[in-house]
Amino acid sequence: MSTALEVTNLDASIGDLQILKGLDLSVPFGEVHAIMGPNGSGKSTFSHVLMGSPEYQASGSAIVDGTEIMGMTVDERARAGLFEAFQYPIEVPGVSLDELTAAMDASNPNDDGYAARITLASDRLAMDRFRDRAVNVGLSGGEKKRSEMYLLGVAKPKVAILDEIDSGLDIDAVREVASMVESLRGPDLGIVIITHYSRILRYIDIDRVHVMVSGRIVRSGTAEIAEELEGAGYTEYQVASS
Repeated sequence: MSTALEVTNLDASIGDLQILKGLDLSVPFGEVHAIMGPNGSGKSTFSHVLMGSPEYQASGSAIVDGTEIMGMTVDERARAGLFEAFQYPIEVPGVSLDELTAAMDASNPNDDGYAARITLASDRLAMDRFRDRAVNVGLSGGEKKRSEMYLLGVAKPKVAILDEIDSGLDIDAVREVASMVESLRGPDLGIVIITHYSRILRYIDIDRVHVMVSGRIVRSGTAEIAEELEGAGYTEYQVASS
């Protein structure tokens, strides 16, 4: 199976504070991986560094489907096939979802599948009533996450980084988001879910779980790790890495 995302020796810091410390991660196409870890372990930093946030000083390698993205601008990384769904989706006043997807379509003139993906994602997530509204403006937390999943379905990336997409959701919304993630699984996409808890993972067929502590992956294995962490927490790993 070919590799969607290959991260090697990734370091990241803000000023004198080093957050990621030689992180390695490999995600094959067709698989859904989860990164779990305590607060402050570097999980969200990892997603932001991959997407090219300018507030971090970063080094190492991150390859999306054979293309090195480190050094690229944010828009170049997106065109290379990287998508990030945010823990706290931002509001974009004055720009509707339809206008945003139209811009995505225009930026990829060789992709003739946008119309079909818009229809499919809109029907699956019941987005018709939101598409002519400003992006995320006036929406609840669950509706904002649904909007993120809609954009993911339309964009058709090669790698999707989903940063705490279960944060602030009730159980019905968690199931809905998980169902959307499962529906997107396929041979042309690798998915990474970043989360504190095992709740959303109960509704997704997770291929691999990675435990992140102090800026490193300290353990990788099957989905059973998530249930272990739910019971025992991260203390064992925090002590070992200190």
